[in-house]
Amino acid sequence: MPKKSSTAATAQSAPNSPLRFVFGFGLIVFGIILSFALISFLFTGGADRSIFDMPVSELMTNSDIEVSNPLGSMGAWVADLLVTNGIGVMALLIPIVIMAWGVNVLGESSVIPMPKMLITCGCLAIWGSVTLGFLFANFADSFYAVLGGSFGLFVAKWLRCVIGPIGTFALIFFIFFAYVAVKVETIREKVIALLGRIHIRMPKINITATEGDDIEPIADTKTQKVKTQAPDEEDDDDEDEGNDFDPASGNGSSNSQSDGEEDDDDEISGNESDVNPDPTQAAAAYAAQDGGMTIERPKGDEDGDVSDSQQEGDNENDLVILNQENEEVVDEVHRGIDTKYDPTSDLSHYKLPSIDFLRDDYDIVQQSDEELRINNDKIVNTLKNFNISIDRITATVGPTVTLYEIVPAPGIRISKIQSLENDIAMSLAALGIRIIAPMPGRGTIGIEVPNSQPQVVSMHSVIRSKKFQESSYELPIALGKTISNETLVFDLTKTPHLLVAGATGQGKSVGLNAIITSILYKKHPSQVKFVLVDPKMVEFSIYRVLEKFFLAKVEGEDAAIITEVDKVKNTLLSLTKEMDDRYHLLEMANVRQIKEYNAKFIDRRLNPEHGHRFLPYIVVIIDEFADLIMQAGKEIEMPIARIAQKARAVGIHMILATQRPSTNIITGVIKAQFPSRIAFKVASMTDSRTIIDATGAQYLIGRGDLLFCQTGSLTPTRVQCAFIDTPEVEKITEFISSQQGYLGAYELPEFSADGGGGSSFDDEGDGGAPGKLDRRIRDIALTVVRSQNGSTSFIQRTCEVGFNRAGRLSDQLERMGIVSAQDKNKQRTVLVATEVELEEILQRFGV
Repeated sequence: MPKKSSTAATAQSAPNSPLRFVFGFGLIVFGIILSFALISFLFTGGADRSIFDMPVSELMTNSDIEVSNPLGSMGAWVADLLVTNGIGVMALLIPIVIMAWGVNVLGESSVIPMPKMLITCGCLAIWGSVTLGFLFANFADSFYAVLGGSFGLFVAKWLRCVIGPIGTFALIFFIFFAYVAVKVETIREKVIALLGRIHIRMPKINITATEGDDIEPIADTKTQKVKTQAPDEEDDDDEDEGNDFDPASGNGSSNSQSDGEEDDDDEISGNESDVNPDPTQAAAAYAAQDGGMTIERPKGDEDGDVSDSQQEGDNENDLVILNQENEEVVDEVHRGIDTKYDPTSDLSHYKLPSIDFLRDDYDIVQQSDEELRINNDKIVNTLKNFNISIDRITATVGPTVTLYEIVPAPGIRISKIQSLENDIAMSLAALGIRIIAPMPGRGTIGIEVPNSQPQVVSMHSVIRSKKFQESSYELPIALGKTISNETLVFDLTKTPHLLVAGATGQGKSVGLNAIITSILYKKHPSQVKFVLVDPKMVEFSIYRVLEKFFLAKVEGEDAAIITEVDKVKNTLLSLTKEMDDRYHLLEMANVRQIKEYNAKFIDRRLNPEHGHRFLPYIVVIIDEFADLIMQAGKEIEMPIARIAQKARAVGIHMILATQRPSTNIITGVIKAQFPSRIAFKVASMTDSRTIIDATGAQYLIGRGDLLFCQTGSLTPTRVQCAFIDTPEVEKITEFISSQQGYLGAYELPEFSADGGGGSSFDDEGDGGAPGKLDRRIRDIALTVVRSQNGSTSFIQRTCEVGFNRAGRLSDQLERMGIVSAQDKNKQRTVLVATEVELEEILQRFGV
């Protein structure tokens, strides 16, 4: 126990303590006396010069000698020896070293690093003596000659003869410059490290802009730190299906990150130094990451239980106790931010993309007042022709559509105005209008009229908006701008799945790029992963370079962008297994959703030795869903429906996109699980009803004009989708891919046709020959036997494999008789003691 070891160490050193104290204190006193003698010599040395040639014996015995040095004749003689006949004023470093030695002796430890100090002071003494000897070489007969001492004068004279005065000066200056450069860099690093530790301990301060509509994000900033608690205004959005309301939202977000300060010069470019390939592997390093603090964990008995004395917490150095629910309860004293797990630590130098990668040079087109007045008069006159009078009309100008809101006179029926939709469109000579009767919560009737010159909504404008920059959503999506010119930002986790449909060339692909880009501008690679399905093979190929950062794929697959139907089926089945595995982790952690689970994991209340790991969000985006349904049918539809039904609570969210919104493609099963939908322009009213269960999508003007129907919304919102071009996406992906990344994509679990894992055994023959063994089984078995540690987390951490693969390797080692089965605490014992025994087992299994 720590207390016993500390007491033993104190007792062992106690007999030597008086001697150490006397010796250390004597060194300090001697250093002070010697410093007085040297300093006094610089002022009184000339007056005492007559005694310096006397023998030491006479100085010691002759009491008639008068000196000006306060340390007497012996002090004057020693000072002359060290200064005049030695290294000059640099001799003042000698008492400093002696006093530092004494401080170390008194402290019974290396308070001051003596070897480093001796080297530094020695080099400085030599350099200073030579420099002063060179500068005052012409003052040999004056007091200034002692500044460099005899040593400095001799070396300076020799250098003048060898390399000349200019060469000597250049050498002295070069040594000085090199020393200063190294020292300044060392000091800078120490200061930055100190500031980083201070910053970690400071409470978070949320700064809210009070003026202006937009916030300009800092270009090339370090990883943004995500708030651990959503603002109060977001609490109402945290309800889930049934009883999924989160009463512990104050525990922190799953995206919580520590606020460690980063050095701007430590930017890592290129991928030469990749870290572990899977963010799930960060769970293995979870126990070792302690914010610079050594955590003493109580050791249990042979069966893994914790002793009673540890349960009582009688040792103040014990920081954690294991309870019966396999959770780690952190002591209240150490619940500070220093003890929290940081999921971003593997890629701590990751930088979010700069907003400068997005274009902001589109022409600004404003609706003229004359056009607004003309349209206003046309609407009023058309209604008057049908004996409909109005009390008031107002216009709200949007980027592509102007909303005219009218208040009809008392007694006018709304249905009568709705029936005049085509007449109003003809009088305005518009491509198509949409009447909203009544406007929700407004008490007016809205008439949306397309602008004659639509305005391009740039992705730059929505990303830099205050609403997006200050959003605390788990997965914020900046979709575009509404008809009132407000940026539409929503949380994908509250959607929770999204259906996107529209005719060819109406902006569907741009909308998907806007969704992906929004997440790339807000999230760290450890917090979210994408599964991209692209049957056309060209839409998502630009994101292939993000494989080591944001992409997920089934273990063993070559390409991270899925293009083949068979691989789509395997990926969907793998996602269902990932979903089931995550639900099992939530069950063990006694939580109901991923936000609560990750908050517990970050607070170190879940033990990674029991399989717990940080869970990133997974966003599945399937383009051309109709093509997949035509080829695979139920094999595709059923896994999608199952994922859509259950996966929202464990952080898996799906986006389906199709250009054929027919009922045989978007079936009732799909529509029931995708309450949030985006409809771009379609050809008919039937298609509009198929997508959003309402008409209106057929009247859209295209080029990114869409209707967004969010969960719980009674009326679709008209939005102009933000435009992002391919060159902009290329700049973003190139910037991300140039940084340090993981070794590979996030690995999804393998899923066999019979519902089992990827590895299996055929219990045939004399020993149970393996049907399929991992190709690294030999190397990993050797590692396990040599270390006598067979835990899954050890295999994951040491051998750098994914969590799911490490679990399968543990099962294979168990079937081969190398490790035992998991006990009640999910621990494994290595059954093979030597490599000779292991070799026999491996040969028997043909490995």
